[in-house]
Amino acid sequence: MVGTVTTSPVIELMDITGEKRPEADRDAKKMAQLAASLHNIAKFEVIRFPFDVTVLAEALGCEIDPGTKARTPAVVGHPFKDEFEGDVERIDVSEDLLRKGRIPVVLEACEILKGKEDLEVPIVAGVEGPADLASSICGFKPFLKWTIKKPELIKTLVSKCVDACILYSNACLDSGADAVVIADATASPDMIGPEGFKKLIKPEMIRLRDNITGHCIAHICGATDAIIPDLLDCGFNAISVEESVEDLQSIVAQAHAKNVAVIGNISAAGTLLAKNTFEVKKEAKECIQNGIDILAPGCGIAPETPLENLLAIVEARNDYLLNA
Repeated sequence: MVGTVTTSPVIELMDITGEKRPEADRDAKKMAQLAASLHNIAKFEVIRFPFDVTVLAEALGCEIDPGTKARTPAVVGHPFKDEFEGDVERIDVSEDLLRKGRIPVVLEACEILKGKEDLEVPIVAGVEGPADLASSICGFKPFLKWTIKKPELIKTLVSKCVDACILYSNACLDSGADAVVIADATASPDMIGPEGFKKLIKPEMIRLRDNITGHCIAHICGATDAIIPDLLDCGFNAISVEESVEDLQSIVAQAHAKNVAVIGNISAAGTLLAKNTFEVKKEAKECIQNGIDILAPGCGIAPETPLENLLAIVEARNDYLLNA
C-alpha cells in the first residue's frame, strides 16, 4: 500500500484542482477536494488531511499565521507566555472545544470524504500530538526548559493536551475518518531525549491510545530508534518513521513482533523534493526491501514537491510487485 499519514499540501495538486491554500484550510469542501486529489491524481491509497498541524492549537487559543499557497500555517502566539502553574486548569477541553477554530471544518471534511463514492481508500485525520500541542500553548523554549526544571508542570500540561487530543480524535472518527495520526515532532528524542519521552510523554501516550475509539497511528519525527520500544508499548496500530532512523530493519522487526505496522520512510525533503523520479523509485524500493508495510513519505511533503515524484512512489511499488 502507498500513501501518506503526514502533511501533504502539494502546489501542483492545488493548481490542478483549483483548491488552493490557505482557503482550503478553512473551507470543508475545498479541503475535501484537495485531500481527495492525493488519490484521484497522485494515486495514493491512503490520504491524510488537514494539511497542517495547528488545528487544535488554534482552537485552544494560539495565534496562527494562516500561511500561503506555499507555506503551511504556523503558531506565532501562545496563550500562556509566562509560567502558569495556576492557569493550566483554564485550558478548555470540554465538548465546546469541538466548535472552536477550524475543528468544525475538519469534521465536515471528514463527512464529505467519507461520502465520496470515488474515494475507496482509507482517510486519515491528522492531530497534533500532546507534546507539540503543549509547546504551542506555552512556547517551544519554555516547554523544553520546563521539561528539566519543572517536570510536574509539564506532566500536568501534557495531560490536559491529551484530553484535547482524545476529544478531537474521537470526533474525527465519529465523522468518518478511518484512522487518526498523532503527529508529534516535539516528542522526538532529538528534542526531549529518550528519558524525557519515557517519563513525561509515554504514560500520557498510553492513556491517549487507550481512549481513542478507532485505529490510531503515531508519527514522531527524527531518529526515533532509542524510543521505539517505549513507543510500541503505547499500543498504536501503526508507527510512522522518518528516513533519519538508523536501523529500519530492526524497527520493523520490533514492530511486527507486537503486530504493529510501519509506515514510511522516503525522505520528504532530501528525495521527494530535491531528486528525480529515478532516485525516488530507488529509495522507495529500498524501503520495501527493509520491510515497510505502507510506503510513504517519512515526514510532511513540501508544497513544491513535484507531482511526478509522488506518482513515482506508486510506480516503484508496482514495479517491485511485478518483479518479486
